[in-house]
Amino acid sequence: MRQAQFKKPCAGCPLRERCVLQVHPQHQRLADARAQATDPAWTDTYRRWRPPVERGIAWLTAKGNRRLRYLGTLKNGTWLRNRAAALNLRQLVNLGLEVAADGIWTLTPAAP
Repeated sequence: MRQAQFKKPCAGCPLRERCVLQVHPQHQRLADARAQATDPAWTDTYRRWRPPVERGIAWLTAKGNRRLRYLGTLKNGTWLRNRAAALNLRQLVNLGLEVAADGIWTLTPAAP
């Protein structure tokens, strides 16, 4: 049960008892998410994955790529997949991807 607490702003209002409390449609989901965020295991996982995900989004939207270039979902979906593939390939090259003479790709990570 949810209770509204009308404090100083409504203290002298004669219509205070007739006020209606409107709860956000997603109130329960938001409350559950806040409760989940207090779990140490969840926060560890969140802190582990948040930086790479946000970095990927930043790379995806960099250099004027915040707006769609084409009309229609098919062309824009193709463009987005190609952009993501190019960014993934760039990241793999930065991590040590090499192409041998026979066309076989190998990933040689840097020594720790």
